[in-house]
Amino acid sequence: MQTVKLNNGVEVPILGFGTFQITDPKEAEDAVYEAIKAGYRHIDTAQSYLNEEAVGKGIAKGIAEIGVTREELFITTKVWVENVSYEKARASVERSLKRLGLDYVDLLLIHQPFNDVYGAWRAMEELQSEGKAKAIGVSNFGVDRAVDLAEFNQATPQVNQIEINPFQQQTENIAALKAEGIAVEAWAPFAEGKNGIFKNEILTKIGEKYGKSVAQVIVRWLVEQDVIVLTKSVNPDRMAQNLAVFDFSLTDEDKAQIATLNVGASQFFSHADPEMIKWMAGRTMDV
Repeated sequence: MQTVKLNNGVEVPILGFGTFQITDPKEAEDAVYEAIKAGYRHIDTAQSYLNEEAVGKGIAKGIAEIGVTREELFITTKVWVENVSYEKARASVERSLKRLGLDYVDLLLIHQPFNDVYGAWRAMEELQSEGKAKAIGVSNFGVDRAVDLAEFNQATPQVNQIEINPFQQQTENIAALKAEGIAVEAWAPFAEGKNGIFKNEILTKIGEKYGKSVAQVIVRWLVEQDVIVLTKSVNPDRMAQNLAVFDFSLTDEDKAQIATLNVGASQFFSHADPEMIKWMAGRTMDV
């Protein structure tokens, strides 16, 4: 598996398995197990997904039955908004580790750019120095917010996990983050199927040229930008398909055609929307 080296030397498998919206405990446990069986070594969850315990069980089953070691796996979780402060971040991460059944996570992220991000970041720096997080970073932060965090603290975020897909390509932000030494990770690479993405004429024609699916074309497009990609499926065949992207390359013409699909806006919501910020601030969970 190709990896991306972070600014602290930690290496991340470039393809990861996302667990967002897999809320049924048995389904989440089985999905993680099947993902490891398919060849994924990078698993992504979050406090707000409410599935850390099930994800942990899937990881444990994968280690026990498939024969992978903990050291071969790269596990990410994220601190939700209500826990984004110095004291709450530390306590919530301890609870996350307990739910996951792990002594450490490989990547710990601030999930959203709200609440006391500076206090939470200091707690995460401490957790990293204690070995409870191999790498730390942020999610959904603008480039300016990520740089601000870096300039006034000890550690530069190792990762920024943001929405990237053919309709929201974020080309300038990817370049700017990389220039700051911050690795880029893509959530919702398939835009959750919005705007008929899986039947898109441009992506379909490119896929036909290589005998690949639209999903594989999108994953390959991101891999060729050295962007870490999180895909999600509960179907083992699709899990395997999303990994099979290292046997072809896109041409400059292919990439130019994909560039025409960019609308330059989120396919979901704006993090600058006051109502969305209020909604996140009010979304409390037992974490």
